[in-house]
Amino acid sequence: MWCSLLSASTSHFTTPWGGALSHTLCEREMLRVTDFTPFRSTVFPRTMYKRYLLCAPSYLFFTSHLTIIKCSIPSENQESKNPINGNAVKLDMLKSKNGHVTTTCDETLYIPMSQVRQNIPSKKQLVDIYRQGLIVEGAYRQTVVIRSYEVGPDKTATIESILNLLQETALNHVWMSGLLSDGFGATHGMMKHNLIWVVSRMQLQVDHYPIWGEVIEIDTWVGASGKNGMRRDWQIRSQATGLVFARATSTWVMMNQQTRRLSKMPEEVRAEISPWFINKQAIKEENPIKIEKLDNTAKYVLSNLKPKRSDLDMNHHVNNVKYVRWMLEAIPDQFLESYQLSSIILGYRRECGSADVVQSLCEPDEKGLFDDGFNDQYKRRISVLHGFSFGSGILEANGLLESFNQRPFSYTHLLQIKEQIKNEEIVRGNTSWKRKISSMPFPA
Repeated sequence: MWCSLLSASTSHFTTPWGGALSHTLCEREMLRVTDFTPFRSTVFPRTMYKRYLLCAPSYLFFTSHLTIIKCSIPSENQESKNPINGNAVKLDMLKSKNGHVTTTCDETLYIPMSQVRQNIPSKKQLVDIYRQGLIVEGAYRQTVVIRSYEVGPDKTATIESILNLLQETALNHVWMSGLLSDGFGATHGMMKHNLIWVVSRMQLQVDHYPIWGEVIEIDTWVGASGKNGMRRDWQIRSQATGLVFARATSTWVMMNQQTRRLSKMPEEVRAEISPWFINKQAIKEENPIKIEKLDNTAKYVLSNLKPKRSDLDMNHHVNNVKYVRWMLEAIPDQFLESYQLSSIILGYRRECGSADVVQSLCEPDEKGLFDDGFNDQYKRRISVLHGFSFGSGILEANGLLESFNQRPFSYTHLLQIKEQIKNEEIVRGNTSWKRKISSMPFPA
């Protein structure tokens, strides 16, 4: 049986250099091509056009969409109905005497090339073999290997790399849910209402940093946050030992992409995401820390920071990971050489555009990490590193007790748009730090 399948591009199914596709180009995917004859197949399965494009990327034709002609032949009713991109495609096929097809075409279906290339699921998926991800009890779990470009000079993952991984797993979670539209994490209902997600608050606690080549597992899940918000949490742990490296939580609200104003959550969107809500928290914030506002009297000021094109995300504003980089750049290098970040709290005020000029303010907390009532007995009993408890001998051997006497341990941050009349806040932040220690995990 033969059916007619044509591309909207002028090159049809020829190769970029003008030659016809080979007969055995995708033989293993049940496709047959001879010169300009149509694809030979008794059926037109959903995976046919996907696998064809994926199995031979060097043969891709350059067009914005794939055109599938829906053929209707009144005779020899050999019918195949298969969904393509959510639509049922009817192919009635007739083989002519010379082996070529003669069809009467009554309708054309256009499939955006971006959807063909992205292969966005339209239904809930439990396993994603390409991203090493799976759904576990409503949460999304992804296995990741720390790559060379994600670590710093000490061979441990940078804070920016960790934040990027959190963002990526969040998007992949929406991907697996079958709700992802063509927006930056937006669902189908959100796209109808021209809405996007924006983060309003985020907190990250890092007990230990993964090292280069280490395999980690990242769990992420969502829950309700008030009437119009959504909470997203993460947990990062070692696949080999199960040791929890980091925890994070965040609050997200919706913004109208055109007006750039916050929006209530439409009931359509609530119905989409609420079945995925889990009543579980990676970090419990019973009394959220209030971040004080800084002014130009701050001890460290870094001015004239200008976003680059590479700093913008798919929503056309500066990605929130860039904000953290600007914050940390205001801290003296000598401090960063000896200390590593253990926690960060971010309170977002407004977005930053490509034309904005940013100023980073930073004020050290001279009070140190502990109150004056902190005594030797408490040192031996307290969990000093967000959940790790050790005897005083181990602490002294690692030089940690000595590090407690070094100040400061925390900084207050402010990113603002520098203007002549009024400086508008972008994000307030608070960072806590601990002395750098061995990159290897502590023994259990």
